Amino acid sequence: MIYISEEESAALVTHELAFEAAREALVAAASPQSLVFPAVLGRTQEATNTFSIKSGSSDDLTGVKIGSFWSGNPARGLPRHNSTIVLLDQHTGRLGAVIEAGKVNAYRTAAADAVAADLLASKQAKVLAIFGAGNQAGFEVRALARIRPIETVLVVARPSPRRDALVDQIGERDLEARAALPEEAVRAADIVVTATPSREPLFDAAWVGPGTHIVSMGSDAPGKRELPSDLFPRARLFCDLLSQSVQIGEFQHLRDEIDAGVLAVTPIGDVIEKRAPGRRFDNEITVFDSSGISLQDLYMAGALIRAKASHR
Repeated sequence: MIYISEEESAALVTHELAFEAAREALVAAASPQSLVFPAVLGRTQEATNTFSIKSGSSDDLTGVKIGSFWSGNPARGLPRHNSTIVLLDQHTGRLGAVIEAGKVNAYRTAAADAVAADLLASKQAKVLAIFGAGNQAGFEVRALARIRPIETVLVVARPSPRRDALVDQIGERDLEARAALPEEAVRAADIVVTATPSREPLFDAAWVGPGTHIVSMGSDAPGKRELPSDLFPRARLFCDLLSQSVQIGEFQHLRDEIDAGVLAVTPIGDVIEKRAPGRRFDNEITVFDSSGISLQDLYMAGALIRAKASHR
């Protein structure tokens, strides 16, 4: 049985490794040979301590990811977010690998958004607006700045030391970064990323200009919502996995329109495999719902195991 600790996985992971693993996972998600099962969402008696179990299988990987959010952890000197990936042996069903992947999970989520943006965002995208100043925000900025010539990052979040620290952190990477109000940020942005726990739209659809690419990655449970509903008829819609997106992702709020065929949603794996077009015109608005699927975790685990073997 292979074991990779949190410290080891954090040392092995890179944005390049995560990008390639996420790309493979999103291709697998669009393949009939792969399976992704409904996410299980739970909590402890302390309602702010929550966890999720995501499971799936592909041709060569089977397993689960257990993600947790323990709100009081910072007072203990620990991160709020933790993640553990468990792979099963394909032939026997016995334990094949256990990988602690708290930091890896942030890379994995940002990588999927970067894979989609590489197909959907304008090639000249220079201004990025990020809603939220939590753990995920910095990873999103770094992943997207790898694949587009980002020069300016506008951070939309309530005034706090954490927001200021994020602005400083981004600025240290030779990017112009500053706090901004929602309308200013959205009107200026070529790419908008929402990374919040919101349960209501974060901005007005009228602020979104032609050619903007929008990523919703905070909507990952029933009731969560980040985008305005009147944006969707104006945009082309994409997702990591439709069955999960309409259950716990941003598109849960569009399920009736999607079921009725009024709105169409394209799995990003179909774009990668050239079964469907990505961005077609400069003035298209594109939306990617990044609900976070188990296959991303399984392929990250496989990549980390190979990276560990190559470092021996």
